[in-house]
Amino acid sequence: MRTTIESTADAPLEVQPDLVARLRRAEPAAVAEVYDDHQAALRAFARKLTGDPAVAEDLVHEVFVALPSAVKRFREDAALRTFLISIAVNRARKHVRAAARRRNAMERFAREPEAQGSGNPEGDALRRQLADAISRALDKLPLDQRVAFVLCEVEQRTSREAAQVVDAPEETVRTRLHHARKKLRALLEKEGIR
Repeated sequence: MRTTIESTADAPLEVQPDLVARLRRAEPAAVAEVYDDHQAALRAFARKLTGDPAVAEDLVHEVFVALPSAVKRFREDAALRTFLISIAVNRARKHVRAAARRRNAMERFAREPEAQGSGNPEGDALRRQLADAISRALDKLPLDQRVAFVLCEVEQRTSREAAQVVDAPEETVRTRLHHARKKLRALLEKEGIR
């Protein structure tokens, strides 16, 4: 029997009790199946959260290594992907701090222009400048606010879905998102970006 859970993706995500039971038995084939189905979405989320592709890869790896023991806490009241993202959020704390330190160090040492742009050097430079400013601003947010912003604004999840991911009340997620937006706006305005 499958229970359908609402999703913002094209197809609904489903809880598959037989797959969850196999995961709880730590069957390698079950972990591989979940990896095949969810690694791309989890990697995309991790990249948005950490801002660093290598750190995102490490985070995805950690999630799937932890899955056989973590699945014991899965209540099956949300989609499995939501549960995987919540594992990533819990493991991301050290990665987010490390990524922020690395980005700051890279900014101090060099700003290499891209080898190939879109043919519009001024536009490419402005886009890079804006992306850098947003990354720096995100790095300054508390992790809970950063997670709420990435889930709701970048990944376009509802506050209800984000609340399931972080296992917090929906109002708490909305409050975190409100504060994240306010702080980001102020930080970007400080840098002269409106």
